[in-house]
Amino acid sequence: MSPQASTPSTGADLILTRGRITTLDRRRPSASSVAVKDGRFLSVGSDADVMEHRSETTRVIDLRGRVVIPGLNDSHVHVIRGGLNYMMELRWDGVRSLAEAMRMLRDQARRTMPPQWVRVVGGFTEWQFSERRLPTLAELNEAAPDTPVFVLHLYDRALLNRAALRAVGYTKDTPEPTGGHIERDKAGNPTGLLIARPNASILYSTLARGPKLAREHQLLSTRYFMRELNRLGVTSVIDAGGGFQNYPADYDVVNELHRTRLLTLRIAYNLFTQRPKQEMEDFAAWVKMTRPGDGDDFYRTNGAGEMLVFSAADFEDFREPRPEMSSTMEAELEGVVGLLAKHRWPFRMHATYDETIGRALNAFEKVNAEVPLDGLHWFIDHAETISHRNIDRVRALGGGIAIQHRMAYQGEYFAERYGKSAAAAAPPIRAMLEAGVPVGAGTDATRVASYNPFIALYWLATGKTVGGTTLYDGSNRLSREEALRLLTVGSSWFSSEAGQKGAIVAGQLADLAVLSADYFVIPDDDIKRLESALTIVGGNVVHGSEEFAALAPRLPPSAPDWSPVPRFGGYAAPAGDRAWGLACGCWAF
Repeated sequence: MSPQASTPSTGADLILTRGRITTLDRRRPSASSVAVKDGRFLSVGSDADVMEHRSETTRVIDLRGRVVIPGLNDSHVHVIRGGLNYMMELRWDGVRSLAEAMRMLRDQARRTMPPQWVRVVGGFTEWQFSERRLPTLAELNEAAPDTPVFVLHLYDRALLNRAALRAVGYTKDTPEPTGGHIERDKAGNPTGLLIARPNASILYSTLARGPKLAREHQLLSTRYFMRELNRLGVTSVIDAGGGFQNYPADYDVVNELHRTRLLTLRIAYNLFTQRPKQEMEDFAAWVKMTRPGDGDDFYRTNGAGEMLVFSAADFEDFREPRPEMSSTMEAELEGVVGLLAKHRWPFRMHATYDETIGRALNAFEKVNAEVPLDGLHWFIDHAETISHRNIDRVRALGGGIAIQHRMAYQGEYFAERYGKSAAAAAPPIRAMLEAGVPVGAGTDATRVASYNPFIALYWLATGKTVGGTTLYDGSNRLSREEALRLLTVGSSWFSSEAGQKGAIVAGQLADLAVLSADYFVIPDDDIKRLESALTIVGGNVVHGSEEFAALAPRLPPSAPDWSPVPRFGGYAAPAGDRAWGLACGCWAF
């Protein structure tokens, strides 16, 4: 049955019993059973109480003592763009050694069919490898002498082998591009290293030169990416748009999946302007085409951003100095935000540094004097160096702050540039919560950090990077329940759905994850290895493994046949685990 469908009956459609359920409902924090009716929780409580809702048509699943949490809700992820590309990306997310990563790359290079590339597009950092380094260009050329290889590391650099340089046409005569640097040898020939300086334009534009999947493969790719997120307990996301993700053209695939009831994630999407100095044109057109809330509980317009105006985009490469924003920033922001406020559009704004946030708030306060922002559910994204003063200004304007685990991937670079004391409060999570600002958590996947939400929970609870560096002391860490709350209840505010999702409460959307181990008691490092054994969206199973594998709906056969996904999966499983495809049931067809 489609997760977007429901079955009428006289009793509950589904009952989950004999579990250890963390509801995140302060009135009833735990339960052992839940009943679902018409896609929403009908009853939450004891086995005996909930079983009163059983009828002849009720499906009953015995949880066998498993820990259950509300479905995870990523408040900042690029899922629509990520889905279009997932089946052609080799993911190094969670791979523990460069030697293993290169073995995967060599294998994939042999299998990739011309003219396709081997793409490793974010989700990892050199600090996760035991060797503590990236591959050299010589290693890439040796591993793939004929197949183009593009390796994106965060948003600081890309590595291209010689075949990729030929494919994109970079030569001695290629001029230095705006928004980036091409490293060259003594003779002036490109070496294959592209550096994001002062921003990531060269990385975006070079990647965009590669071949795309055929539309039928994009549809399948998006379904497989959603299933991968379901495997990790994700049931809802807010899509933050992204570079080269144009509205409405690049939304055709997800629109069709929604129309045919094949979405297994709830998606609220923000619209991201693509044209510097023409941002007002974009938003003026979009406020006439759609409006926040258009859609349904599975797929809906959320608002504007994370790009509002290009003059305010403070690129977050911590290997480089903080960029200075344009003198036109405030005036351009004031115009766009004024338009959005007038039409009652929520908005989000990418802002890494306090200096940028302060200037943005100057513009927002001017708009607020004419058109109040309170009630819009607008928010700042990232906010690694936001000051206490600017946190208070956000709160006064009725805004929120969405944080992501970017520091889990870039914390070492940040500490090297700004010092350990600055890194200890980047971002100042505890201060945000104490100020009473709405805070939601997410990943900023797929091109910077990994889409694995359990890495975000690990980072929030331990204060550590994926490389094991401790960034935060106890004053800026959260308890495991507090961290979980930010990725569930907290994130619901950012799509204007507070009280509709995020907790296991009668009346809320019936989304939950049954975990592979007990998140609340396992050792810290094991949090990174968690996944969902059973994921339910709207009362329907969208993923199952282990004893729940037979319940999982089957996907069509993977395609294209050279795709790395069936061979390597997504986020790397710990050594000794079953192959990912078999564990998640994705390849049983």
